[in-house]
Amino acid sequence: MKYIKIIVLAAFTVSICACTEEFLTPDLTAAISEEDFFQNESQLELAVVAMYDGIQGVNALDDSDRTLNNAIQIEFYLAEMLTDNTRTKDGEGEPAQFEKFQVLPTNSFIFNYYRSFFNVIFRANKVLENLDVATDANRGRIEAEAKFIRAYAYFNLVRFFGDLPLADRVIDISETEVQFTRVSQDIIYDLIISDFQNAINGLENGSVNRASKAAAQALLAKVYLTRGSNYIEAQLLLEEVMNSGFMLEPNFKDVFYDESNSETIFAIGFIADIGQDSQGFSAEWQNAVGRTSGVNYLTNEVIAAFAEFGGNRSEFSFRTDPTQLNQTQVAKYLPNGDASLGIEPTGSNPRLAGNDWIVLRYADVLLMHVEAIMAGSQQTNSSTALSSFQAVRNRAGLTDPVTVVTKQDLLNERRVELAFENHRLFDLKRFNMAQEVLSSFSAANGFNFSATDILLPLPQAEINLSGGLLTQNPGY
Repeated sequence: MKYIKIIVLAAFTVSICACTEEFLTPDLTAAISEEDFFQNESQLELAVVAMYDGIQGVNALDDSDRTLNNAIQIEFYLAEMLTDNTRTKDGEGEPAQFEKFQVLPTNSFIFNYYRSFFNVIFRANKVLENLDVATDANRGRIEAEAKFIRAYAYFNLVRFFGDLPLADRVIDISETEVQFTRVSQDIIYDLIISDFQNAINGLENGSVNRASKAAAQALLAKVYLTRGSNYIEAQLLLEEVMNSGFMLEPNFKDVFYDESNSETIFAIGFIADIGQDSQGFSAEWQNAVGRTSGVNYLTNEVIAAFAEFGGNRSEFSFRTDPTQLNQTQVAKYLPNGDASLGIEPTGSNPRLAGNDWIVLRYADVLLMHVEAIMAGSQQTNSSTALSSFQAVRNRAGLTDPVTVVTKQDLLNERRVELAFENHRLFDLKRFNMAQEVLSSFSAANGFNFSATDILLPLPQAEINLSGGLLTQNPGY
């Protein structure tokens, strides 16, 4: 399923209470107001679609000054460019703050991402607040779907920012202290775990562009791995997904250019050539936007990793920039195609691309399965773990039998298998390797990484709005 903008819910705004000061006043007389909207299940289903629409975000072509909700379309700045994987081409402007580990609280991408995913949480809470209009047949499924989305949004936010305000319901504009008081990550994770458990119990498997049981199981397993706990439960959850009919695509290319593939578990859908339902981020990674500057270009370090561990994945993971031969760009999600790689354009305008964004795929599940069996140790020779690890490597053409998997082996494999899919920062943090790896990378490139860079700053605009109630992360 792809997503269509829902005008009725377009007033969902920045803060976790969707500040009513930004709603139109006086009261609407020529349209349905929010207060009158949730009257039946059909309207509630529109609100469900609007949750996904919030994740999809606004194409930068329709939002050139990035004042709207860009959500997943800007996540690569935070998750890839703040690591040793990618960088800018020119080392200038706000994007370069990420590669140089000099992110400021005023950075517009930070503010946009933070408010975008709290907006998604608000949309999920609005669905949950209005479950009484659902039929008995569908209420459980709608609740599970909304809780899945809330958990997914919070899981992203808590890993980037740490302690956060708790929005487990729609927060009224008058509840200033609730809006801006950060609570412990433990409390946020309790909500995430509870929500994913509810989703598992209430969902079945179906469209990859909607919440599903398998997606909830895999993401809950990743939560447990992130927390360094419940390894056995994580393993069992992952094995349930492994028995749910998903499989590795024989051809690595098809994962990204055949959206009916058998490997994708959860993806954010986009429609080409429609301003409000397409994506522009993959064009930003190329010269397809008609400029010589660029973002999310490969570092020398990740190119070296591919040379050592990439196998046949390299060809469909990166390529030489056709217009600047000393630059290397991401080849996953190419919007304008590449005849030499047998890739067709995904739309008539590369800035209005139709490439879906994959959040979760089966290769990730297999590698998490190894991680769960490893259970925090430095290595494993479990035949079950080796089987999962070998399957991913075999697809990459690396068929030499593996007899033991170390923690570093697993991190290396995740790096090249899932490169440029917004996993690198989270993997480094989960493996407790972020400070070691990024300090070394920073020193080698003349950057200034410090331990406090592992968490991003909270947006200064939100701190200002809170009147000081919202506190900043250390080091900013």
